[in-house]
Amino acid sequence: MSLYVKKFGGSSVATPEKMLNIANRVLRDRKPGDKIVIVVSAMGDTTDDLLALASKVSDINHGREMDMLLATGEQISISLMAMTFRKLGVPAVSLTGPQAGIIAGGAYGKATIDDVKPERVFKELEEGKIVIVAGFQGLMKNGDVATLGRGGSDATAVALAGAMHADMCEIFTDVDGVYSADPRVVKNAHKMKEITNTEMLEMARLGAGVMQPRSVELGIKYHIPIHVRSTFTNDEGTIIREVCMEGLNETVRGVAQDAHAARIAVLGLRNVPGVAYSVFSALAEDNITVDMIVQSVRNSNDDKTDIVFTIDDTDMEDAKRVLDKMRDDGKVEEVIYDDDTAKVSVVGAGMLGKPGVAARMFGALGRAGINIDIVSTSEISISCLILRKDLTKAVQAIHDEFFPQDEK
Repeated sequence: MSLYVKKFGGSSVATPEKMLNIANRVLRDRKPGDKIVIVVSAMGDTTDDLLALASKVSDINHGREMDMLLATGEQISISLMAMTFRKLGVPAVSLTGPQAGIIAGGAYGKATIDDVKPERVFKELEEGKIVIVAGFQGLMKNGDVATLGRGGSDATAVALAGAMHADMCEIFTDVDGVYSADPRVVKNAHKMKEITNTEMLEMARLGAGVMQPRSVELGIKYHIPIHVRSTFTNDEGTIIREVCMEGLNETVRGVAQDAHAARIAVLGLRNVPGVAYSVFSALAEDNITVDMIVQSVRNSNDDKTDIVFTIDDTDMEDAKRVLDKMRDDGKVEEVIYDDDTAKVSVVGAGMLGKPGVAARMFGALGRAGINIDIVSTSEISISCLILRKDLTKAVQAIHDEFFPQDEK
């Protein structure tokens, strides 16, 4: 007897026919005594359709009201999914994120899961039901519903699995696992049987869209293994776990790409203590996350400094509002915005203490005629900011450098 949490994304539940396929698959795989919790996203393009509908009413993101609107997408999915199981003669119940005990904090549209109180879920399971939970949403302390940002249903599933001490959290999606690069971009990218959660966290943070970074963090927190696999085949996918044997001899495990990186240059700041804090604290107050950062003094005896950094391009309008006010108040001389950039990264625990990885990456980009704007590093990753038009070529060149085709 095992407890499984299974998450199905928007493309997996896009139509009633696909929901029926999911229900049949779950019932086919279920063993006697197994308890099943299913987390679902909104059907197909429902979230995008709701955003488009909101734009016809207002061009301002009314945070609370936007979340009230977007949360309805998952509620449609859970009710239809529960009806599907019942049609097959199987007891099932749908629960919203708040009903399932998902407690959220932070800002509307970007909320994080602070706690999970799954008593209602356990109660329904004990009554012999399959429980269908709405992903992407949680309950704020003030009683409002809040959404969890892109990929938030992954976070819902992993948090539930961890809080309920599930045997496995399965993430079903339209890809069949985690690859060494996006297989739509790199034809000889290979699927990994397993990857450590620290490597997966870094890949997700740097743009690998198969998992939301916060969901991988929750997997680390709760020590829960995550199986990423395809909705449409029975093939084994990729297991994300704390320790794995695959790839022990590989310096680099994967190449990640992020086409949503935007570059901002804040020029003419006074070169005094606390100046960086004034910029980044103002952005943080608006819940804008900053990534790659470079600060430099123009001349050795100059009292002016410039700061260049990256953000997600979806935060560009909010960042402009914050930084343009600083410019108008005379705190900075000029702000330059560039949303035509992208980030390419290599990730691998094997990079620790191994020289030459950066040189190989830069060499691959140089031979491909790609200029590097900003470089940032962590213990297990190296990232380069480049022009967006060069992203596909960059990913292919770097992958060929670390994963020659004749080795795969």
